[in-house]
Amino acid sequence: MSSFTLENATVVTSDGVRKAVSVAIEGSHIADVGTSSGKKIDLGGGYLLPGFIDTQVNGGGGVLLNDEPSVDGIAAIAVAHRKFGTTGIMPTLISDDLVAIERAIVATDDAISQGVPGVLGLHIEGPFISTERRGIHAERFMRPLDEEAFAVLTRSGNGARLITLAPECVVAGTVSRLRAAGLIVAAGHSAADYTQTRAALDEGLDGFTHLFNAMTQFQSRAPGMVGAALEDRNSRFGLIVDGAHVHPAALRVALAARGLDGAMLVTDAMPPAGTDLEQFDLQGRTITVAEGTLRGEDGTLAGSALTMDLALRNAMDMLGLTLAEASQLASANPAAFLRMDRQRGAIVPGLAADLVHLDEEFRVRQVWIAGEEQL
Repeated sequence: MSSFTLENATVVTSDGVRKAVSVAIEGSHIADVGTSSGKKIDLGGGYLLPGFIDTQVNGGGGVLLNDEPSVDGIAAIAVAHRKFGTTGIMPTLISDDLVAIERAIVATDDAISQGVPGVLGLHIEGPFISTERRGIHAERFMRPLDEEAFAVLTRSGNGARLITLAPECVVAGTVSRLRAAGLIVAAGHSAADYTQTRAALDEGLDGFTHLFNAMTQFQSRAPGMVGAALEDRNSRFGLIVDGAHVHPAALRVALAARGLDGAMLVTDAMPPAGTDLEQFDLQGRTITVAEGTLRGEDGTLAGSALTMDLALRNAMDMLGLTLAEASQLASANPAAFLRMDRQRGAIVPGLAADLVHLDEEFRVRQVWIAGEEQL
């Protein structure tokens, strides 16, 4: 078992930012904060943070999970995001048929069994969503969440399993049934009103996929899904902080209304993330990279090329967050959302040694997953 200590960096811990404190690693876990053991590694300044956890990763490095639902495909996506500080991903399958969903479940299970670094589970985004609010999702895949689909979604496997659905498109009791089977359930791509959303929350809905995007908005007489999300104290929501999906002022209002513990940074990344791709194919449609956004031929947003290190910097620059606050949204909150906060997401003794070292400009220098250097 390897033993080493990271020294000479400002460390973002669950107790706040601590300057020039050492972090001791024993094997795959954090042994202590403030003492040393084994080989000493001088980080030469900068910041040591918990590794980033991204719950919505459709692709990266030129790979789309829907096109390559395999161990190799998942590994390629994980590698692409790792160099940007992401130590935990939920590979995300956008709306597809049940055969594709099952293949993605099997591939994710195999990737975790084979020890592919950073794979935490699978996010199945659709196809049990609103046709009206489907966004870039292909209408031909929209379908009910019937017993056949329920059996596929709940088949046994490794890691976390997250499903995004539209509450108005499933029968009452579906959210509670899925949660009883061990799934994490989020609402998104939905035309549900406030009352319908509130009913899903009462069943145990865990959160909301990319808040504001592809859902009913907050209005004075119709609070919508956004209003329900901001009011609720037990769920969490993802935020795409790229300056294009949502105006920064709206994001600041969301944080003020809900509090920092309700938000998570997500990328909603597509194949161009981490590459210089200018176009890619999405289920037969051409998606073009234009001025930092990804859009279909009709102008519909199609995910992003965002990476978590940029999302962290944007959270500080656009939303006025401190490094510690942005780190909470990038690591601790998504870990809690995935029910993994006793395993990872903070620099605390006993948790996984998933770490990212940033320079003075908050750019990635080094990454560790389970105590192993990745860059």
